[in-house]
Amino acid sequence: MTASVALPKGFLSEALGRIQPSPTIAVSQKARDLKAAGRDVIGLGAGEPDFDTPDNIKEAAIAAIRRGETKYTAVEGIPELRAAIAGKFKRENGLDYKPAQCFVAPGGKSIIFNAMMATLNPGDEAIVSAPYWVSYPDIVLLAGGTPVIVRTRMEDGFRLTPEALERAITPKTKWLILNQPSNPTGACYTREQLKALTDVLLRHPQVWVLTDDMYEHLVFEGFQFSTVAQVEPRLYERTLTMNGVSKAYAMTGWRIGYCGAAEPLIKAMAKLQSQSASNPASISQWAAVEALNGPQDFIPKFQRIFEERRDLVVSMLNQAHGIECPKPEGAFYVYPSIRKLVGKTAPSGKVVANDEEFASELLEAEGVAVVHGAAFGQSPHFRISYAASNAQLEDACRRIQRFCGNLR
Repeated sequence: MTASVALPKGFLSEALGRIQPSPTIAVSQKARDLKAAGRDVIGLGAGEPDFDTPDNIKEAAIAAIRRGETKYTAVEGIPELRAAIAGKFKRENGLDYKPAQCFVAPGGKSIIFNAMMATLNPGDEAIVSAPYWVSYPDIVLLAGGTPVIVRTRMEDGFRLTPEALERAITPKTKWLILNQPSNPTGACYTREQLKALTDVLLRHPQVWVLTDDMYEHLVFEGFQFSTVAQVEPRLYERTLTMNGVSKAYAMTGWRIGYCGAAEPLIKAMAKLQSQSASNPASISQWAAVEALNGPQDFIPKFQRIFEERRDLVVSMLNQAHGIECPKPEGAFYVYPSIRKLVGKTAPSGKVVANDEEFASELLEAEGVAVVHGAAFGQSPHFRISYAASNAQLEDACRRIQRFCGNLR
């Protein structure tokens, strides 16, 4: 039998104390635990497509195993994948990255981690617009930098304005982290809106841009996606263009993120990864080669399904008492406001003082797991991932409608 051991005071690093566990992972795990305990729970916390990985990608992985592609690879990724990434950037984004400028990591999160760890010193600032993906500020903090949070407004479509960006930049600013389509809001930037931001950045040559384009292919109603270096070629040398196969190709568990950037930055990130993960899984890399080079015909099908789900969820949530849910342009999330519900009393008798308590009471009363807005830096909101079946989404939204109607 193993006794409980308390770690000595000061044993854990100060860096670890600067960050929090991922709230989205915590919500998903709580939903799984409640289901395992027999509760009727609908988990809408995970940012994970519910589609299976396409068969041609799975077959490419199986073929790689049979060929014996099961050894260590180059830290930066296999040459075939780096060439496929360069081809993707040219074909879809009009960006000229050589394979030597392309880098592969075990997930998009590792790309951000490597970039921040390789470049940030104490006192350096990274601008992050809120609502933000939960990991951005914590990765900056872990790297020793200072996240500068710039709040956006629902009235502006949760988009960072050039005026707000200008105000946030200081001589210490080293990075702007820009994510679109956005997790958690689904907000996108038109080419003109991006150009207004890049015009600001051109006036501040010390600021680099990490553009997280993970949801690039999940845009709706004919929206035309553009990325930073494509819109403003003069920022090419100080832009890290990040993407991955997890969302568009339904490959979350394969853990492959990639990026293109200036070669000295790629080498610095590779130096760091050589002492951490070493290399992404070889089999996953071969699967990613097929994802990028193979048929892309399933992506429009995914888009249509997600757009239908978006419309369903937005409509039903806007019918819920006290909820205001804007319609996002991309990704597979909605980020409704519960401003009118704060201060009301739940069926349990507890006052809903903030969005975290709203999410907690909703889970307790109706068995719907969502992520509270404070996790993304902006309250009072909550995030729903509509990467679930229509039947599940309808059931969940009816439960949310009932819960809101029972608040007094």
